[in-house]
Amino acid sequence: MRKGIVLATGLLVLAGCGDAGPAAPPARRPLYFDVKGLLARQVEQLDQRHAAVTKRVSLRGSIPETVRVPTVKWADELQIFFQADINKAALRGAYAVDSVVLPGGLLRRTYTRRPGQPNAPVARLTVVQRGTVAQEVSATISQSNPLFSAQKQLRFQLQNGQLRHYDVQGTQKLVLFDTLRYAAGGQVE
Repeated sequence: MRKGIVLATGLLVLAGCGDAGPAAPPARRPLYFDVKGLLARQVEQLDQRHAAVTKRVSLRGSIPETVRVPTVKWADELQIFFQADINKAALRGAYAVDSVVLPGGLLRRTYTRRPGQPNAPVARLTVVQRGTVAQEVSATISQSNPLFSAQKQLRFQLQNGQLRHYDVQGTQKLVLFDTLRYAAGGQVE
């Protein structure tokens, strides 16, 4: 009996020394356009180049103010665009996809939120590509609850795979307060 216990213990120890278990599954390819991945690469490139930006901002329809910002924290500057990510697990199947071939070898792919998708704040995402390289990405994001509603139009343009221009226009409405309209944009230098 004692030999059986020693043998069983030895087998358990040897089994524990083997393979650590099944290999991690391969990274899942995004179902929809990978906005998050594209933006992460842009942030990395812009940080490496120490790119500056000329920004313009307008609130409540005022005359836009323009300022050049020589040192930019790009992850913070582009944070709002990460909201256009539709590749979250909870959003699988939430979007209908429509593709149109445009003149000049461009492809426009539009992802439209299907009815009855309350967890999908991105109403529409449109990507214009030349081959696999994005040229322009735009999104409409809408959020609403009993106390707050907001809508944003996001757009950024790339040239030769590098971010060149971006802008945001939106409205926010809190119960008992006026609607706030805003617009902001940047030209990357």
